[in-house]
Amino acid sequence: MDPYQEEVDPNEYQFRGLHPKILMGTASDRYAGWIGQIYTEGRYTQKMTQRTHKVGDKTFVEKVLPVESVQEYFEHFPVLEIDYTFYRLLLDEKGNPAQNYHVLTEYKRYMKREDLLVLKVPQVICARKVRKGGKLVENGFYLNSEVFTKQFYRPAIEILGSNLRGFIFEQEYHPKNDRFSSNELAKSLDTFFARTPRDTRYHIELRTEAYLAEPVFEMLQKHGVGLVFSHWTWLPPLSKQLAKEGGRFLNSGNDCIVRLITPLRMKYEDSYTRAFPFDKLIDGMSDPRMIEDTAHIIREAIKRAKKIAIIINNRAGGNAPLIAKEIARKILAEKI
Repeated sequence: MDPYQEEVDPNEYQFRGLHPKILMGTASDRYAGWIGQIYTEGRYTQKMTQRTHKVGDKTFVEKVLPVESVQEYFEHFPVLEIDYTFYRLLLDEKGNPAQNYHVLTEYKRYMKREDLLVLKVPQVICARKVRKGGKLVENGFYLNSEVFTKQFYRPAIEILGSNLRGFIFEQEYHPKNDRFSSNELAKSLDTFFARTPRDTRYHIELRTEAYLAEPVFEMLQKHGVGLVFSHWTWLPPLSKQLAKEGGRFLNSGNDCIVRLITPLRMKYEDSYTRAFPFDKLIDGMSDPRMIEDTAHIIREAIKRAKKIAIIINNRAGGNAPLIAKEIARKILAEKI
């Protein structure tokens, strides 16, 4: 039986049912730039809000759709990565619900049983250093399994139940003069994952190429933690990341995540400035190899009976739904 659904039409931004092992989604939602693509013209006009976002020395005013728009998002995509959980825990130190707990609960209200979320684990767990008072300082909660379990993991499961597809542990880039050895990183992560609840939904994004090494891969395989293949500023191309890993898929839940975040060698500030207001593709911004490499990883994952989620950020080329359209066309044309 042909697993590809001929009725799926990328031209209409329909990505649900593309293939039983492929989940297409985006990094965050509620962008006004997607009106006319994912969101219906005029539907949210009276409920939109504005927020300012400072990037470098520039300030941008973003128009934001209400949470209820996630219903329409899921008419087009099967999975959504929630980004805002990266910035705050779900519970405070006394165990009381924090702001993100309430926002995530609001999302859950508008979701059907088949709708899936991938959550970014708060940086206070994953980041060795965090920014305070304009400076980077050592993070006292780095790889604290108790804080992760009590203030994020358990409440996330409590809120989302079966709608929760995965957790992404994103570690920041470590410059050459401030790095662990791959053995040291593997040891610290080994200790952390040994103390956290066993779960098949863990994935880690390592933004330092030097850490894509065998001691780390062996540790991830031991705990069933997937390596996120990330198209990001200072990482090598996606195909090279897969080659470094030896073509393995390490997640014990037979899942794989690819994140298309920024063009290679382009910093966050530049990618945001070029992509804003996220309503179209920007000429020359997106690297064609990103699409080719994504297709290659999809082929390899399906060959090994893995399920793969492709998460797309606007900053990868200007507009995530249009990038999704390019990938979907390739998948359907080549019967990957």
